[in-house]
Amino acid sequence: MTSNTTRLVAIVIAIFAAAALRLLPHPFNFSPIDGIALFSGAYLGRRGLAFAAPFGALLLSDAFLGFYPGIEFVYASVAAIVLIGWSFSSRKSAVRIGLAAVAGSVMFFVVTNFGVWLGSGMYSHSAAGFVACYTAAIPFFQNTVAGDLFYSALLFGGFGLLQRLVPAVREPMLQAV
Repeated sequence: MTSNTTRLVAIVIAIFAAAALRLLPHPFNFSPIDGIALFSGAYLGRRGLAFAAPFGALLLSDAFLGFYPGIEFVYASVAAIVLIGWSFSSRKSAVRIGLAAVAGSVMFFVVTNFGVWLGSGMYSHSAAGFVACYTAAIPFFQNTVAGDLFYSALLFGGFGLLQRLVPAVREPMLQAV
């Protein structure tokens, strides 16, 4: 197996291992999916795989947990978080990862709660209904942020440690010509 293949396999295994954690009992919105999307964007780059990996992990776990109304808004937020991962892929640091995780949390909150407001029938399609929807979601936001920070730290930190310990998964160095 080439170094690039070994690296890719290690990344995909990390993503699906984190996705399996979604199947374990956890507090509402404390989920690995946003961390997976961020990690995929940062490490799988501008390829279809950067989207396929988190979507595959989400789809597989949704198949076990059940599909739900507004699922398209969850998937849209995951796609946006992959793009956030792209934005710092060449300059990873703990601060950038932390800021990106919080940005992903905000993205998830805004997009998915818009979907709830738009499609659930629980809120009137008025300014008051819009505000009521987002206000009702605020208690869940802290778990989203905590989960995104935790799983981002787990994925990025764990993979960083793996790169130090296993040379075959290190990022290939550019060769001077």
